[in-house]
Amino acid sequence: MNDLENLYRQVIMDHYKNPRNKGLKGFPHVHIKNPSCGDDITVEAEIINKQVKQVRHQGSGCSICCSSASVLSELMLNKSVDEARALVSKYYAMIKGEALDHPEALEEAIVYQGVAKFPARIKCATIAWKAFEQILNGETDE
Repeated sequence: MNDLENLYRQVIMDHYKNPRNKGLKGFPHVHIKNPSCGDDITVEAEIINKQVKQVRHQGSGCSICCSSASVLSELMLNKSVDEARALVSKYYAMIKGEALDHPEALEEAIVYQGVAKFPARIKCATIAWKAFEQILNGETDE
């Protein structure tokens, strides 16, 4: 394993073992369960005046699923809804293996770029992002 892959693995495991913004507070939310692998996550967001103030998550699943929810919750903090949508689109493009302009905008989420090599893990890496995207679109479970 090269140094970059090792660093990425460390970031993923840190967010998995020490998740940021875990625990729900009652904001609009979306729950998604992937019965084929057992990933089960709820993402909620507080959006005020078209700005993301908080993203919270709760759930269980593999390290990719749970850590990506944690990374998402930090990345989206204080972004406008439009900025958040653009970051979600950029993340999906990266997960599909597409070349990116300004990949640094994804901050720590860049660690999931290797998922493109493992199609079975794409759902794991995107489940929390799909839930967050639905919230941005006003499609909540409330």
